[in-house]
Amino acid sequence: MAYVTWSFETLSRFCNDVFETFGFSKDEAATISDALLTADLYGIESHGMQRMVRYHKGIEKGQIHLGKKPEIVFETPVSAVIDGHSGMGQLIGVFAMSKAIEKAETTGVGIVSVRESNHYGIAGYYAQMASRRGLIGFSCTNSEAIAVPTFGRTAMIGTNPIAVAVPAEPYPFLFDASTTVVTRGKLEMYNKMGKPLPDGWALDENGKPCNDAPRVLSNIVGKNGGGIMPLGGSTEQLGSHKGYGNAMIAELFSSILSLGVTSNECCTFADKTGICHGFAAINPAAFGDPDAIKAHFSEYLEALRESAKAEGAEQIYTHGQKEVAAEADRRKNGIPVNDGTMVELLDLCDYLKLDFGTYFPDYEPPAEFTGFAGNY
Repeated sequence: MAYVTWSFETLSRFCNDVFETFGFSKDEAATISDALLTADLYGIESHGMQRMVRYHKGIEKGQIHLGKKPEIVFETPVSAVIDGHSGMGQLIGVFAMSKAIEKAETTGVGIVSVRESNHYGIAGYYAQMASRRGLIGFSCTNSEAIAVPTFGRTAMIGTNPIAVAVPAEPYPFLFDASTTVVTRGKLEMYNKMGKPLPDGWALDENGKPCNDAPRVLSNIVGKNGGGIMPLGGSTEQLGSHKGYGNAMIAELFSSILSLGVTSNECCTFADKTGICHGFAAINPAAFGDPDAIKAHFSEYLEALRESAKAEGAEQIYTHGQKEVAAEADRRKNGIPVNDGTMVELLDLCDYLKLDFGTYFPDYEPPAEFTGFAGNY
């Protein structure tokens, strides 16, 4: 599948206008768009522009509730539980992490658990909110059950990503990863491209390895069994139990502490998804001189980058370094969007009565997409 490149400014204007057309305020649209485009700037295509159609369908189905505001339902000086009332995940996530940051700057630590939310994009977006304030940031979320537990054949756990962000020089540390081998978004991308899934990604309804993206996605939607493997695969030999265990840690901080919906029940309701999140911020000043801690960590990260390379390897990266490089490149040279996503956005514009050509002049879908548009 081919890609077409657009400037960040073009995509930002488009996203803002679309989310305002969905019914969000100007400020809300800007927040949601920033979270989405941050994913695209980092090269995380599965959680960027291509999610817009999914969000609109969530609104149309009544699972994402416009105008709902997050509510603090339990609070202490260091913690809070928030009910998102099924509002937009990015708006709830920013509200919750802001509360965790506020508590950390006052008491040294802030931990917030959220129930009744929706998909919130990349976990790292929220962890970085804290690190940009000089704090250690943590974020996690559960999701619709798409992962099969070790030795199982039924999806019971979400992709359940965990993100940690820490101030450092010259590259801030950012670890953001699902606890599954890949995310559902990656399966969606392979499905759009008509490509078979790589070995070791997914299982069929019988718990057997499967490379058929449409089949796996259909099984996930239909709750027919199968799904994505935990990080480490489907056996203990390569550490499947570790990915499974990390997923349960994300579940603990999101759905369990908030008394929310666990992954096996997420997205099984007509009027909500029930997705839950977890957030934490820690002030390094609680442990001494924050500048000295930052310098100490930066020194170790540099030692890692400069350590001996494997034969044939040119560079060792630390977490967050690639994102810095990708963002700089894409702000300068543009963000690539694949044709499958472009056709979806064209379809969405037709449905919303927005002029697609105003944003993307002269774009023509490739011949293989003839007849695809108009089926929104």
